[in-house]
Parts: sequence; C-alpha cells; structure tokens
Amino acid sequence: MEHIENDDNYAGLSVNKGISQPPTVNPYLQKMRKARRRLYTAGEYVEGILKGDMSILSQAVTLVESNLYEHQVLAQEVIEKCLPYTCESVRIGITGVPGAGKSTSIDVFGLHVLKKGGKLAVLAIDPSSERSKGSILGDKTRMEKLSVHPGAFIRPSPSAGSLGGVARKTRETIVLCEAAGFDNIFVETVGVGQSETAVHSMVDFFLLIQLAGTGDELQGIKRGIMEMADGIVINKADGNNIEKARLAQAQFRNALHLFPPTPSGWQPQVLTYSGYYEIGIKEVWDMIDEYILFVKKNGYFDHKRQEQSKYWMFESINEQLKDHFYRNPQIEIMLREKERKVLSNEQSSFMAAKDVLDYYFNIK
Repeated sequence: MEHIENDDNYAGLSVNKGISQPPTVNPYLQKMRKARRRLYTAGEYVEGILKGDMSILSQAVTLVESNLYEHQVLAQEVIEKCLPYTCESVRIGITGVPGAGKSTSIDVFGLHVLKKGGKLAVLAIDPSSERSKGSILGDKTRMEKLSVHPGAFIRPSPSAGSLGGVARKTRETIVLCEAAGFDNIFVETVGVGQSETAVHSMVDFFLLIQLAGTGDELQGIKRGIMEMADGIVINKADGNNIEKARLAQAQFRNALHLFPPTPSGWQPQVLTYSGYYEIGIKEVWDMIDEYILFVKKNGYFDHKRQEQSKYWMFESINEQLKDHFYRNPQIEIMLREKERKVLSNEQSSFMAAKDVLDYYFNIK
C-alpha cells in the first residue's frame, strides 16, 4: 500500500515501504511436526538401551511415564525384555527436608562415585503444583558438574499429584537404567512425606539428610522416617555451623538408640558433612560401602530385593484394579449420580460408596 505522503501534492516528502513483517506462525512448525521422533519397536528400544544409547533410554523412560494405554503396553514389553540384562547395581534413596541440600549433595556424591569408575543414574521426583499441575524439573540446574559428566544420566520426573504412581514408574526406570549399564542409582525424593515409604521400598540404602541449627532437630523428622533411614547425615557442617552440627549429631545418635534393632542388623550411623565445601564426602560414602558389604555378607541384601519385588507386584495389582474401576463407563455414570446425592444430603458418603462398589462387583 502506497503512503499518501508519496503523492505529487506532497513534494519533498517521501516514506519508504518499510520491511515486510514475518508471518506470525513459525514457518518451520510443519517441518518440526513431521520430524517428530517415531515410536520404536520393543526390540529396537531394548537394543538401544543395551548399547547404552542415552537418547533411546530417555525415550524409553518417557514411554514408561506416559499414561496412554498403548504406550504402557509397549513400555511393559520393553521392561520384560530388559530384566535378564539388569546389572549388579547399588540403589541409594536420598531424602531430607526441603532446603537440606539434597541436589547439591547428589552432585558431589555422584562425582565421588564416578571417580571409582562405572556409571551413575540419578532419578529425581519433582513436586507438581496442585493448581497448575506443572513442575519446574530444575534439579539438573543444581547438579552443575554431574549434569555434564559423560558417565551420568539425570532424569527428573513430575510427581503429578500421584506419588505412588510416580514411584512405581521410577522403579521401572531403574530396570531400564540397570540394563543400560548403570551400576549406581540415586533416587531423590520430593522431600519428607509420603513418598519416602515408596522410595524406601525400591532402594538398598536409605540416606536421610538433615540440617542443624533450625530449632528442635528431632521435632522436624517423623519417627517413621528415622526408622527407615540406614544412615543420617547432617549437611552444612561448616563455618560457624560446625558446633551446631555436632550437637545435632549427638542428639540423633541418642534418639537412634531408643529405636528397636533394624531388620538388617545394621546400626544406623550419624555423620556430618558439607556438600557445598565438599567436606566429609568420603566418610559418608565409606559408610554406605560398609553397609552394602555388611548386608551382602549376612544375606539381607538379596532378601530385601526379593521382598521389594513382592511388594511392587501387589502395588501394581492395586493400581490396576483402581484404574479398571475408574475407567469403567457404567461406574463413571453412577459416580456422577452418587456425587449429586451426597452433595444434596440425599445419601451418606459411606452408603453411596457401598452402592457403587456393590454394583461394580456384580458387573459381569
């Protein structure tokens, strides 16, 4: 379109046409859609995983995390085929209060492990927002050195409000990582809460990270979490905080003596260290090595692995029963009707639940 200023009546004035505006839609979008990764066959996934192909391993983990039925079927086939190739790994669960320095500690712990050789996989469960349902998945940013190490694989996963479901998928991811040759597996939890029980049921050693100087140290940790811990480490034991860390160490040691003996026969230790300044890292890992040697010698290591496999079999049954119940079209209709009656005080919550379950059990 010509500007009116270029008319002969406006001699001496001229306006250039300017630069043509780019399209508002990315012209490469269609090409990007066509270039999306295709789904491999189960055999291709397994072949890539056994070769240690990180790209295919990542895609296989995404497949495991998918809620699509066809993805789940393919993922289970891949897992079954990978089971015979799983390596002898050491699985470490790492938990602690938010801000205790779990990610920073994993960064230095991981580098210490990798110096001995082998490969390390870090599986981090990231909390999801209850409002937006999104997750930051920013654990990699706090593992600066480990994230660029060629022997490390870091995979954050959103909890998506279902810690049990994510924990099951994390356990399946462990199988894939072991088949890919990772002989050290770290599982970082959301924080002190319900996820600890699930993570404890898939690891060999459960490490609890605690802080000193935050008030009553023993009040901040539930007894159940302390009873699950195979080792307690107090982070940020540096500078002016060293004395507070030593005091907390003594308090935790005294508290642990009041607990009943552990099933493994191991006496949990309490150590202090500094993840930021990398002080005491070797001592923490020597404790873990000592524990693994201890439980392998007395047979508890294999016993615990067998109990965990049995536990996850029953957990899978429970989850699939629940999924089958809520996906039933007749149940969906009935639930909406019962929900209306409960909200209008026409029926109690317990009787409504009983009616739905009775109907479900009688469906042929």
